[in-house]
Amino acid sequence: MPVGRKEAFSIQVLQLVDAGLVWLAFWSASQFRGPIREAMVGDDFTVTLSQMSWVLYIVVPFTPLALEFFRFYQRPRTKTGFQAFTQVVRAMLLMALVIGMMALFARLGGASRLILGLGSALTVIVLMLRDRALQSYLKGQELRVDALERIVVAGSDDEIDAFLADVDLEVSRLWNVVSRFDLAARPVEDLYGILKNESVERVIFAAKDTEFGKVAEGVEACELQGVEAWIVASFIRTQIARPTFDMVGRKPMLVLRSTPELSWELFLKDVIDRVGAALLILLTSPFWVIAYVGIKVTSPGAPVFFRQKRAGRYGKPFYMWKFRTMVPDAEALLDKIKAEHGNQMDGPVFKLRHDPRIFAFGNFLRRLSIDELPQLLNVVSGKMSLVGPRPLPLYEVCAFEKSEHRRRLSVKPGITCEWQVGGRNRITSFEQWVAMDLEYIDNWSLWLDIKILLRTIPAVFLGRGAS
Repeated sequence: MPVGRKEAFSIQVLQLVDAGLVWLAFWSASQFRGPIREAMVGDDFTVTLSQMSWVLYIVVPFTPLALEFFRFYQRPRTKTGFQAFTQVVRAMLLMALVIGMMALFARLGGASRLILGLGSALTVIVLMLRDRALQSYLKGQELRVDALERIVVAGSDDEIDAFLADVDLEVSRLWNVVSRFDLAARPVEDLYGILKNESVERVIFAAKDTEFGKVAEGVEACELQGVEAWIVASFIRTQIARPTFDMVGRKPMLVLRSTPELSWELFLKDVIDRVGAALLILLTSPFWVIAYVGIKVTSPGAPVFFRQKRAGRYGKPFYMWKFRTMVPDAEALLDKIKAEHGNQMDGPVFKLRHDPRIFAFGNFLRRLSIDELPQLLNVVSGKMSLVGPRPLPLYEVCAFEKSEHRRRLSVKPGITCEWQVGGRNRITSFEQWVAMDLEYIDNWSLWLDIKILLRTIPAVFLGRGAS
């Protein structure tokens, strides 16, 4: 059965996890062998796992392949426990046959039958527990509306009905179809508004009989805002988005993607983000204490932490955390400050080098970027990344004059990016700021993230661009 890139990537991750579980099962069996044998026959003769390492070389890498052969990784949301158990047992019987043939024909000895039997039994148990836990998690995700992928399906009513009826339920049950957009009857300008207001993550064009020009305009709307466009049929040339083929169930799809596509690099980025943020919280904990006490003493009567709704990936709102560096009624004073002091940055973003709302200790925190430390909590929770375009307040995002500015929302926002390490106080053009963010998105790699993080360290310690 053909699968899409996302499903194939998920299967590879599960196979790595299962390989680790197989190793853990046989290691546990080797630990239990001695006590069990001594209790049963009074013999303390031991066989270590290292003495039968050739067994591990077979069962660890090849058990996940055997499981895949028996379709263990297919339909994880709907298969029954009995089906999963049958698939696991068949795979283990196949592995037992392979090990037996290797022992017989290759004359590989040293294998304890107790370890083999107990290891196989433990393997069945841990794989079943993993499979049932995954199914429980996936079913839980289906019940959470905010965890569903926000989808727009574009085309005529008949085309949309036919497409949705033909898509495998394993796929479509994880969608929240926020709009059925009739390309023939509605102006494409309406699609811009839907993408913006509904925080859409993907648009699927099931427009086989729709005018080609209308589909092209719809793809352009997605391209400008960094939303993935999946097209059932014809190929369309683009300036930014990279065309690739993928699958939705059994349907071949043409994908026009202007953001980094799912890969091991993105997976490692997420791991580095969460683990790195957790370690940084521990390492910087003394600064948290200094900031907490300092704010309490110098600006009493208001919360130490400041939280504000910011636009996350695809514009989805989330609360971003910082140490408070301004007077308690800072947001209420914003219009007055703009009128009296102007705006250092052109466009919808407000920035003022010597903002009078910042109290003295808050200015100290800003110079050393200590006020940004609570954002590490946002990184640990998955709302932000260590590196990415800075998240902007919702009211500034709503004031974007150009749709292409929203493409900076097509990736997870970050604590630092090119604008921060490039001396943000020297840049007063919002267009230039956006251009730097889009250049980062278009040229993203894990190595680029590492370089930006390394450049961030001296920028923080030297206070470059901080205010």
